Amino acid sequence: MAVDSSVMETQEEETLLAEDSEEENSELSDGELQEAFAKGLLKAGMNVLVDKPKKSINNVEGMKHCLADLRKDLPWVERLDMTNPPAADIITKVEGKDPAVTNGELNADNDFQREMFFYRQAQATVLDALPLLKQHDIATKRPDDYFAEMAKSDQQMQKIRKKLLSKQMILERSEKAKKLREQRKFGKKVQIEVIQKRQKEKKAMMSAVKKYQKGMTDKLDFLEGDKGKAAPENPKKVNKNNPNAKRKYKDQRFGFGGKKSGKKWNTKDSHNDVSGFRAKVANSRPGMGGKKGKGGNQNKRPGKAARRKTKSRS
Repeated sequence: MAVDSSVMETQEEETLLAEDSEEENSELSDGELQEAFAKGLLKAGMNVLVDKPKKSINNVEGMKHCLADLRKDLPWVERLDMTNPPAADIITKVEGKDPAVTNGELNADNDFQREMFFYRQAQATVLDALPLLKQHDIATKRPDDYFAEMAKSDQQMQKIRKKLLSKQMILERSEKAKKLREQRKFGKKVQIEVIQKRQKEKKAMMSAVKKYQKGMTDKLDFLEGDKGKAAPENPKKVNKNNPNAKRKYKDQRFGFGGKKSGKKWNTKDSHNDVSGFRAKVANSRPGMGGKKGKGGNQNKRPGKAARRKTKSRS
């Protein structure tokens, strides 16, 4: 056993020494790299990976074989495939223009031309397919009494109907509430305008009444309402041309302006004039007649002491 273990140890040492020597040979020092670069041994792009070009294989025979395996001999009714060239462009022929597509060449970059080509190809397919469908007794139009069974049950449709009706009712209520709010706003505005108009008319009427009371006018047009409304007159002109009795009395008593101080002073003539003297009124005493008659003032209030006595007696 001792011999085998020594042999194994020697083999391991040899393998380690071989690995160390390979690493030393693979790793070059900086001096060696500089010398190799100076000699031109190192070049740019030596370590760049280059992909090999892929080879495309066009196996026509294999593709035909696969197509033959997929193809099945089925009638046209089961396949419903159509391969048609585009229909003739009648519009360009009528207008006398050159066709957009000549000799089957189509400009793929022209979007309008490409879409029109597809459209006319679909037209040609429909024109050729309709007779074939009619020949095989395949209906192409929906009958008048056509009934399609719905995928959803009647209960589900009733739920949807109730939900739609509830949404419609909510929308109608909101619209109604919106209209009512607008009507209230409008009604409130009209009411405010009516109140302001009434206040204005009342103010105008009160001012007219005051003018009439003061004698500035003698017309009663304000009592007739809107019918008797007229242009306001100048109060000075009314006062001068047609004064009423109250104005006349005030003019007679107070005059028409001017100096008023000392107007009511006594003079020698006014002092000697006793034509307006009334002895009965001047000599009358309380309880002796006068305005109240011979019995005097019989309803005279008793004094405070008399009132207290009558109150204590009761």
